[in-house]
Amino acid sequence: MKGLAGPALALVGMLLVVAAQGLPAVGDATAPAARHVAPRYIERSHAETGTPNFVTAVLADYRGYDTLGETTVIFTAGLACFLLLGEGKTR
Repeated sequence: MKGLAGPALALVGMLLVVAAQGLPAVGDATAPAARHVAPRYIERSHAETGTPNFVTAVLADYRGYDTLGETTVIFTAGLACFLLLGEGKTR
C-alpha cells in the first residue's frame, strides 16, 4: 500500500497543475469575477451598506454568513487540535 502513495501523489499533483492552466492570471481585469461582481461591490457598497470600506462591506454585509461559517470551521479545527494535543498530559 505504501508503494502507491508516491504515484498517487504525483498523479494528483499533475492533475492540479493541468487544472490550474485554465485559471485566469492573478489580477486579470478580464476575469469573470472582475467583470461582473467586483464592479458592483465597488460602485454600490457604500450606498447599500453604509460602510466606507468596501472590503469590510463585502466580508461583513454581503458575505456575512459565509464569513461566519468559515470562522466557525477554523475555530472548531483549532479547538480540536488543542484538545488532541492536550490528550497525553496528566495532572
